[in-house]
Amino acid sequence: MTYKEIARKYIENNNLSIGDTIKVHKEDISYTGILLDRPEDADDGYIVLKLSSGYNIGIAIDNTKAELIEKGDKPQIGYGESEIPHDPSKQNISVVSTGGTVSSVIDYRTGAVHPKFTASDLVKANPELLDYANYNVKALYNILSENMKPEYWVKAAKEVANDISDGADGVVIAHGTDTMHYTSAALSFMLKTPVPIILTGAQRSSDRPSSDANINLIDSVIAAKSDIAEVCVCMHGSLNDEFTYLHKGTKVRKMHTSRRDTFRSINAQPIAKIQNSEIKINSNYNYSKRGENSLEVNCDIEEKVGFIKSFPGISEEYIEYHIDKGYKGIVIEGTGLGHVPNNLINTFKRATDENIPIIMTSQCLYGRVNMNVYSTGREIIDTGVISGLDMTPETTYVKLCWALGQSENINEVKEIMQSNIVGEISEKSSIKDFLN
Repeated sequence: MTYKEIARKYIENNNLSIGDTIKVHKEDISYTGILLDRPEDADDGYIVLKLSSGYNIGIAIDNTKAELIEKGDKPQIGYGESEIPHDPSKQNISVVSTGGTVSSVIDYRTGAVHPKFTASDLVKANPELLDYANYNVKALYNILSENMKPEYWVKAAKEVANDISDGADGVVIAHGTDTMHYTSAALSFMLKTPVPIILTGAQRSSDRPSSDANINLIDSVIAAKSDIAEVCVCMHGSLNDEFTYLHKGTKVRKMHTSRRDTFRSINAQPIAKIQNSEIKINSNYNYSKRGENSLEVNCDIEEKVGFIKSFPGISEEYIEYHIDKGYKGIVIEGTGLGHVPNNLINTFKRATDENIPIIMTSQCLYGRVNMNVYSTGREIIDTGVISGLDMTPETTYVKLCWALGQSENINEVKEIMQSNIVGEISEKSSIKDFLN
């Protein structure tokens, strides 16, 4: 227990423990809930309760009386591995859980969110899913997505490919939102798929009343049953529970720390809008259709790729470090049209001379890299730096990992990076994409 002196004595004097259900009386009002722990740096003189609504409140303990309602911890949330009903008239959807908020619950002893649900739990916690399909469920990882690694992309790609080979009509991957756009890009390059592969997540954990997990999961299943045989991300399209958007896996990015509509298509429009269990596909979008491609898996990647953000005062040591440490490629997130301070020019030349490709992207996110406009940009081009065109920096990083898995030749890597493999490069930029 991390409560400090005043609150600790209050809890001990009332014979309470973290996890107990208690009622706190204060003047003419009372609150009933589960006693949660608090962070070590929290102010003294308060306790925290989780109410039956799912929300937490802090209560100043002066002039209060506490009453024990039920001793013990909140029962763990989980459903075990009992059989999920099967309907032969419905499509078979594979649900793969990797962890993240969509697969997380509150730890009632600490008040923290942590990954806990399995894929099976996700289905059973959202029984409406059973109206749409049959499910084969598995928990691939149980991590928060900031702990995702390139080697995990490889394992995920192979597992998804196995599910498709075993007859899955579509795949839904429950994933943490922080790095979901990295994984969606990686799977886009690693897999050519005959069926939809949909990544989804949540900004609020599944046991909170404001959770977006339920709608995101249901709409992801609808997308997995659709004709769109691509790797996509399905997430809220507004702050309310009105609709979701389906974004291309290589053109999507998380754009807000907490909003439920955090995911946006960058330099592109969403592939589709899902509302009231119906999917409306963007009529201007050219997509791979179900059954059009045979399953292909190419998981060869190079993990030793650097990712550097340019900033005023950046020194050449940042580039030199990556060269000296044996990095095989570097992505630069430059300013504006693709610029960096001119003191980096010589280190770029050294990287090219040592067969290390450098790819230039932009911190602006929207628009295209064009290093031909200003003199510094032209000097950068002369060093052999490769334009990332209109790819997001994250997709560029993932693609370079994958490209270096295909070839160590810098010219061949350049050709791969500037070829539109899975729709990661737009043919032309549109003001509509920025205003969307």
